[in-house]
Amino acid sequence: MRLFLRILSFGGALVATSAVAAPASLPDTVEQRVAACVACHKANEQGDAFFPRIAGKPAGYLYNQLLNFKEGRRQYPMMTYMVEQLPEAYLREIAQYFSEQHAPYPPPAATSATPQMIERGRVLVHQGDPSRKVPACVACHSDAMTGVAPAIPGLIGLPRDYINAQFGSWRNKKRKAHAPDCMAEVANRLSESDVAAVSGWLAAQPADPTARPAASLPKPLPMECGGVPK
Repeated sequence: MRLFLRILSFGGALVATSAVAAPASLPDTVEQRVAACVACHKANEQGDAFFPRIAGKPAGYLYNQLLNFKEGRRQYPMMTYMVEQLPEAYLREIAQYFSEQHAPYPPPAATSATPQMIERGRVLVHQGDPSRKVPACVACHSDAMTGVAPAIPGLIGLPRDYINAQFGSWRNKKRKAHAPDCMAEVANRLSESDVAAVSGWLAAQPADPTARPAASLPKPLPMECGGVPK
């Protein structure tokens, strides 16, 4: 009888242990499936020099970037690993989800840019530099620099270091887009001081929390861009 009771007790302990060790069932929601994305891009979506804010970017732009990582036009091993096995329909679902998120923007960070650099950046953003065939940033990214649906990103709210790094990647051919790669052309027409001026001005601008990508541009794009539908 004692042996029987010990066996019974041991069996009950195994059942209890199995119940505790059983993994919890996770909800099958988009939020749960993109948790890995948020782990790097941050739940509060502030972004930093390595992982930019993706909330509120146009869905077409986000989809293009996921596809660029998947197909090798952009190089970042962690992103490639994350998306290389995902079907394009799933990439579109991820892009659509983040395009509908509108977390508050952080205040502009302190900058070392001088007033002269900030002014040069303002001129380039709003007027461009015809002598170098550099169009105004607002001619593509909208007057408020919040992007244009479906495929042009907003630039307000991005950290200065991130903007500088992306210009460097375009200039060094580490970042590419569908041909014709208009941003690579622009980046290579700007001097290093102009890049610093543009990033300094952009990073110094407060972001309107209610701002959304524009529905369209008042004029045609000043140059052809492969990732933007005609």
